[in-house]
Amino acid sequence: MSPQTQRLRELLHGPELLRMPCCFDALSARLIERAGFPLTFMSGFAVAAARLARPDTGLLSYAEMLDQGRSILEAVPLPVIGDGDTGYGNPANVRRTVEGYARAGFAGIMIEDQLAPKRCGHTRGTEVVERDEALARIRAALDARDSGADILIMARTDARATRGMDEALWRMQAFADLGADILFLEAPRDEEEMRLFCRRIPGPKMANMLEEGATPVLPPARLQEIGYKIA
Repeated sequence: MSPQTQRLRELLHGPELLRMPCCFDALSARLIERAGFPLTFMSGFAVAAARLARPDTGLLSYAEMLDQGRSILEAVPLPVIGDGDTGYGNPANVRRTVEGYARAGFAGIMIEDQLAPKRCGHTRGTEVVERDEALARIRAALDARDSGADILIMARTDARATRGMDEALWRMQAFADLGADILFLEAPRDEEEMRLFCRRIPGPKMANMLEEGATPVLPPARLQEIGYKIA
């Protein structure tokens, strides 16, 4: 196991909420490191803005994200979780994406259940694939991990926006049952939904604190009390 992946595992088992600013290039990652944060996330939203000056609507390819990630990983020793979007295709593509991110040195990768081309989860028009396809994506990612890819899997659902909280919770539980390392329910609408998620689903969970997004922006102490591990 790489030092970065091992460090991410250790952080997930620690007592404190992990504050994880997002990076988009080597310089932003270096600034996050120098500010003293323990890890960072390479955001597809931010990379699309920095690399293309375009919104997060599925325009970036696997190769472009991997290229951006290599620059970031060369710049900092921090554990970096990479945005893997939908995995860029069918389950075979998901597996290739996970393996490629692991070889590059990412400590974790996020795979989501949106219909491609995807978009930011806090914008209108997001759609998710059916349950079987969503499970197949996460299963492919976990198979890659269990077959030797040195990386942790963050499983994300965007089902809350169009199919409701019950469906989002069903998917989170299913991803947890498959063995996902981190769970991410995108865009809960209020604190009660955030608490319901953390209370009902086991395992480390991430909160996305996005300015002017659908989810209320809460202070770290409140997020930790609710039950989140990463923000």
